[in-house]
Amino acid sequence: MIEDVIVTKKRQITDDRGKVKHMMRNDDSLFKDFGEIYFSEVFPKKIKAWHLHKKMTLNYVAISGNIKLVLFDDREESKSFGKIQEIVLTNKNYCLVTVPPLIWNGFTSIDNKSGIIANCSDIPHDPEEIIRKPFDDKYFPYSW
Repeated sequence: MIEDVIVTKKRQITDDRGKVKHMMRNDDSLFKDFGEIYFSEVFPKKIKAWHLHKKMTLNYVAISGNIKLVLFDDREESKSFGKIQEIVLTNKNYCLVTVPPLIWNGFTSIDNKSGIIANCSDIPHDPEEIIRKPFDDKYFPYSW
């Protein structure tokens, strides 16, 4: 487990018409502030990695498909320095993953369909506060 990353099981309400998937409310203990909500689709056999936010807290849920989220901690003062964490987000494992600033992350669809991940961030996207590296950058001790 990466220090400061929080995985929270979320509620799904299902009936004969479909389901409601809870994500986040402003009275949730993890809610800090509202920046924006966006959806990121990843195509089959594609990888969206790596990126790190300097200020933004991410709150991810998979709303469609099966997604493998990978985190890497290179914060030298962290107890989990140098560690990788994989989290599989699916309909059965429906949860919110809260990723604090300064944690590298990326994701991929793990089946032959596109996957969609939602992010409810605490600040709006700012291209000046994000750092990106290619998914196969040798800096990361991970092979997709």
